[in-house]
Amino acid sequence: MKVVIATTFPSDPLRPHGGVEAVSIQLTRALAAYDDLDVQVVTTDRACKSPETIPWEGATIHRLPWTAGKTLRHFTGPDRQEVLRYIQGLAPDVIHAHDTYGLMVKGLNIPRVFTIHGFIHEDTIYSGQRFSRIRAKLWKRVELGGWADQPHIISISPYVRERLKGIATGIIHDIDNPIDESFFGIERNEQPNVVFSAALLNKRKNPIALVEAVALLKDQGIIAELRLAGRATDEAYFKHLQDRIAACGLEDQVKLLGEIDSGAVKKNLSAAAVFSLVSFEEGSPMGIEESMAAGVPVVTSNRCGMPYMLRDGESGFLVDPNDPADIAHRLRQMMTDHDLRRKMGEESREIAKARFHPARVAKRTREVYLRAVRGTESQAVAADQSGTGQVVR
Repeated sequence: MKVVIATTFPSDPLRPHGGVEAVSIQLTRALAAYDDLDVQVVTTDRACKSPETIPWEGATIHRLPWTAGKTLRHFTGPDRQEVLRYIQGLAPDVIHAHDTYGLMVKGLNIPRVFTIHGFIHEDTIYSGQRFSRIRAKLWKRVELGGWADQPHIISISPYVRERLKGIATGIIHDIDNPIDESFFGIERNEQPNVVFSAALLNKRKNPIALVEAVALLKDQGIIAELRLAGRATDEAYFKHLQDRIAACGLEDQVKLLGEIDSGAVKKNLSAAAVFSLVSFEEGSPMGIEESMAAGVPVVTSNRCGMPYMLRDGESGFLVDPNDPADIAHRLRQMMTDHDLRRKMGEESREIAKARFHPARVAKRTREVYLRAVRGTESQAVAADQSGTGQVVR
């Protein structure tokens, strides 16, 4: 079975930018391990001047030029037509589109599967760009139209499934995102009071709340080291973050690591006593999945997709992202109780093995492909037998 995965795929698989690229790497690798799957990845790249075909770990990566300026125009305009022609030339049995690539393959008469990784219109509200709310409304209209068109949707979280009510008309399959198998083998070398967070530095990810929590802990006599890994995507917000660190006198306690590779993430998870991410909007953050696989207890937001990832009080704590005091309370509780951290870390690892291991995710995803292909074949047979050319349902 030939599978085209239409997704964002990094030029350097060792340095993915964001969760979608990280998922694409792990899923492609795990699916390519199946002898009966011919995995072809189609992606677009601003740096690409002409189509490139590259073999990679049993799969084939096709990089196509990104010629449009704006993201929305790229996925709905002339670039879309070029991508569609290219995909049709590959003659796949099934297409698996991720994120905004679902807009590109909308309406294509080939068995299709679509994974929703987040809600662009929600992210746009927190972007800090001009006319963000107007742009968010436009994105919402486009996104909802794309969801309604998809015959098979993979929901990475019950939160996503809830958002699809009354919109999606296709079959919804609940499958978590996969992570790199090596995160399950991280050797813990915990350092006291180290709090690690890996995410983009912007308003939606809310790192300032973690800084405020560390300041409150300092007032209580607990000196925590907060390590923030991730690139700044909003200059104004990043300046505000730096100002808050200075105003709270935390220059020696808050480490801005910038964008780091997978090896550095693993090194920091090995040392961390706690992983914390207190975003305002998330589907199923990769940072939380990786931390759970490494056996690092998590403190995260009590909203959106995050409450579905862990068991509050058993494998981590849920907190109000608007309340630094609540965040500080749970961080303190974890940092001062070794047995609690160990118990939560062990529980987290077991959940991660059952839900996030790439082999498990690939197996379930392959089953969705088979269902999509067989469903289309069944409809074609029914139409032919009806003698009307119409699909019999």
